[in-house]
Amino acid sequence: MTQLELALKNKTSESMRKVSEIEGVSVSFLKKQIAEGKVVIPGNSLHSKTKICGVGQGLCTKINANIGTSSDETDIADEIEKLKVSIEYGADTIMDLSVGGDLAAIRKAMLTQSSIPLGTVPIYEAAQGAAKHKSSFLKMTSSDILGVIEAQAEQGVDFMTVHSGVTIKTVSMVKKYKRILDIVSRGGAILTSWMAHNKRENPLYEDFDKVLDIAYKYDVTLSLGDGLRPGSILDATDKAQLSELRLLGKLARRAREKKVQVIIEGPGHVPLSQIKRNIELEKRLCDNAPFYVLGPLVTDISSTRDHISGAIGGALAASFGADFLCVVSPAEHLRHPSVEDVKEGVVASRIAAHSGDIAKGVKGAISWDEKMSLARKKRDWEAQIALSIDPKKAREFRMASKPHLLDVCTMCSEYCSIKLIEECLQTL
Repeated sequence: MTQLELALKNKTSESMRKVSEIEGVSVSFLKKQIAEGKVVIPGNSLHSKTKICGVGQGLCTKINANIGTSSDETDIADEIEKLKVSIEYGADTIMDLSVGGDLAAIRKAMLTQSSIPLGTVPIYEAAQGAAKHKSSFLKMTSSDILGVIEAQAEQGVDFMTVHSGVTIKTVSMVKKYKRILDIVSRGGAILTSWMAHNKRENPLYEDFDKVLDIAYKYDVTLSLGDGLRPGSILDATDKAQLSELRLLGKLARRAREKKVQVIIEGPGHVPLSQIKRNIELEKRLCDNAPFYVLGPLVTDISSTRDHISGAIGGALAASFGADFLCVVSPAEHLRHPSVEDVKEGVVASRIAAHSGDIAKGVKGAISWDEKMSLARKKRDWEAQIALSIDPKKAREFRMASKPHLLDVCTMCSEYCSIKLIEECLQTL
């Protein structure tokens, strides 16, 4: 049985017990949230994991790191290193977005190495397979796509992005209501190209019930992809995006009826002024399903610093109720990310998620900040380093400077405000 089915029958799984302990919430509360579709626990029983996580309302905000090969960069070892770094720096889940090389072998290696839930985008492998064996991804069939979904589930994939909301009707909105950047989702573009060439509806929409059957069999959580997400802040919250979102809400209800766990993917590029509305719309149209956002990026000009733009948008989105943030790296829009790019993106996204949790009043979130503030007051450098979001870098910074007074730092030296006031208050 899936976690959703267990919750609906008021049965408690070991995964539920673990999540309740991690989050500091009661099992009964967690089961209620899962039963109502407000929380999911991604976890294929065929994938051995040491860390489980719950995603959704009432829990701390989670982050996902995207890794994977491209046609130009196919080094598996490099992607495994990115996976390890992502886990080390606090990613809650990993998504393998590989499109280059032996995808089944890459995924197997990642599943073996990943101690956290791992996700995929099956349409990538279906397209690559058709291009390799049939000369073009445009020749792939519905059976090819469903076969890939089943094979990945059998390998142990915990959650999958399926772009079932990219349909002839929703895509028509892109053409009718002009955008600056028409479709920026890779999966969305592949499926739109296939539909245009074959004059047929999206198989992931037409055969959605078959997708649900596979997901139910392995308790794979479906992440309903935002194939029409805005790729420019000038396209945000337009008719195409909202048309797809409404359809995703309907598909989410169908998934829950089949006892399949589901989350909703969201934008994308969104100006600060529209983030709150985007969260509210998703929660209303999708019955409070967990919302997974890419950033969102709040400006289009932050190339080489898109992780900062994404962290700004992610913090605000999380504060308004987003449940799951996708890591944006400094390399976004420019190149295949390096190990360092992935690390910086994960750290930035963790800061965003934690900031949002403080604003939401998530239990225990602010206690981390309290401990850091007390360590700073005491000028306890070891405690400050240990409590940092990136302890290794914090230690490097501390060791790189040589204060002549060991209880202060080289920024203020003997004029350290904390030390001056501590001494001053003793004499008042």
